Amino acid sequence: MALKRNRRFHAEVATSSLSDIMFFLLLFFLIISTLANPNVIKMTLPKTQQNDKTNKQHITLSVSEEKQYYVDKQNVSFEELEATLLNKMGDAKDQTVIVRIPYNLQVQDLVDLLQIGVKNNLKFVIATDKK
Repeated sequence: MALKRNRRFHAEVATSSLSDIMFFLLLFFLIISTLANPNVIKMTLPKTQQNDKTNKQHITLSVSEEKQYYVDKQNVSFEELEATLLNKMGDAKDQTVIVRIPYNLQVQDLVDLLQIGVKNNLKFVIATDKK
């Protein structure tokens, strides 16, 4: 009895690990894109010689050139700004509010924001770019 062997070569691609690789690539690019651009609101900050960084928990208050206010990337009107900041602070009054305001806005706009901090005993810090 003669047995015939199948002499054809069948090429196979092992695809079992491709889904794992694609998942890790997706995760990698999501993390990198978040670290590369933490604040989506683009603005030109004031320049300074010395720039300190903080590792503490903070709340970001951004003001656009059109005087739109953002608390942690959430659009808020000026009338609701104080209540929103106090809600974000909660019981932790040791948090810092980082004020990101364009260099070409008027000083009165910055003073209006800082008065909210003085009134509620909040710690405000102005964000700057290094020269």
